[in-house]
Amino acid sequence: MATSNLYAHFQRQFETHSEKVALVTTENHSWTYSDLEATSSRIANLLIDNGLTPGDRVSVQVHKSPQVLCLYLACLRSGLVYHPLNTGYKQSELEYFIGNAQPSAIVTDPAGFSGFEALTDDELKANIFTLDESGEGSLMNAATEYSSEHVVLSSKPDDLAALLYSSGTTGVPKGIMLSHSNLLRNTEALISSWRFTEDDILLHALPVFHVHGLFVALGCVFLSGASMRWLNKYDPEVVCETLPACSVLMGVPTYYTRLLDCSNFSPEIAKQPRLYISGSAPLLEETFVRFEQHSGHRILERYGMTETNMNTSNPLDGERRAGTVGFPLPGVQVRIVDENGKDLPAGETGALQVKGENVFQGYWKMPDKTAEDFTADGFFNTGDEGVIDSDGYVSIVGRAKDMVITGGLNVYPKELELIIDKMDGVLESAVIGVPHRDFGEAVVAVVVKSSSGQFDQAKVMSSLKDTLAGFKVPKEIIEVDALPRNTMGKVQKNILREQFESILLASE
Repeated sequence: MATSNLYAHFQRQFETHSEKVALVTTENHSWTYSDLEATSSRIANLLIDNGLTPGDRVSVQVHKSPQVLCLYLACLRSGLVYHPLNTGYKQSELEYFIGNAQPSAIVTDPAGFSGFEALTDDELKANIFTLDESGEGSLMNAATEYSSEHVVLSSKPDDLAALLYSSGTTGVPKGIMLSHSNLLRNTEALISSWRFTEDDILLHALPVFHVHGLFVALGCVFLSGASMRWLNKYDPEVVCETLPACSVLMGVPTYYTRLLDCSNFSPEIAKQPRLYISGSAPLLEETFVRFEQHSGHRILERYGMTETNMNTSNPLDGERRAGTVGFPLPGVQVRIVDENGKDLPAGETGALQVKGENVFQGYWKMPDKTAEDFTADGFFNTGDEGVIDSDGYVSIVGRAKDMVITGGLNVYPKELELIIDKMDGVLESAVIGVPHRDFGEAVVAVVVKSSSGQFDQAKVMSSLKDTLAGFKVPKEIIEVDALPRNTMGKVQKNILREQFESILLASE
């Protein structure tokens, strides 16, 4: 049986286009496909020589570089499980991830080395490597001593390729197990739907610790033999300079609002790419309309999540409708059901469920939670509320789990509420998302002060900044006398969202 190893499928293009430039950095450094093949081989050989075996996790918290891309490829080809971590995570957050994932190797920015050392035992300390944003560090220094040839491991469809974490409403992060087959089948569907070819050039400005930049963008490029302009971070000015040489831009809604506000984003520059894709957060209809008026392009919005990769997409050909996420991708089934799990007719809102080879293998070490989130006939409960219209277009109308998506990154209110509620002077709190012109949504904490203790907003904010990744820290803390509740005592966050809907828009 043919291998399901994702890298083995990439490698066919790597061999066909061995001398083709795969990516060009902002500094105009070029990496050919053969460079990626050789460097990923060296890293794979290093990790194996250090005692790692298929199925072992490699935890990675580093800044974006071509070298970390090669590390990801090295894990794929050797059967190791890639575990990316947001670069904004702080020590208290990392402690849980490392304790739960139990990696056999860690790769960190040099600034984080001592922090990871404090979280690990002596055996793992020997496998902590550094990699900085320029691509230098102990990982690459050690890898240069190894062979540039490595035989790709044959993988079964369910063998894990990656482990990503997504906090739940309980505040306990859940490890999402993605297999080689999950990633391969989803990438094949995207290439077919978006018609990626070896002639495409993707402007890659996304982070690579997230599904969007890691699996969607890289998968489309490598499985089609395309190439990339590689930006280590999103900068509208640099994007405008780079766009004329590119055929596709993938971004979160924030990228598009910032582009529209950039004086260099002229209609002439805007018209060059063939395709603009948006995801990771809802795209405002206002942004959709403004972008079309300015560029002549309709942004293609799609819908996915960590557990499933991509589920739906507006069509490449045909009408791309603002406010919708299009149709199910090939091989993906989507349905809307009521509270009893019964299918709802077109036009009625309910719980959105998906099924397909793109759907993850389950939650790491959480079999009960896995069983809870799947139906008897194999559909995954996304936690999103949706509607399918009479033409088959899917729209996401809400999130049953109250998650906040800010700048394309997920923030789970319960995680913050558990921290805030323990602080001096706080009786209880509710964390919500409110509209923000740049980030789409921003985090706001609504706090009820206790009768005893001294509540100090500045101290609370300072403590949160020290404890949490920056994107999770509330933009505003609002003090109220009481939180609104229904007859069952449940906090009505919908009322809070309505009450404070304009609080950040008014201050911008």
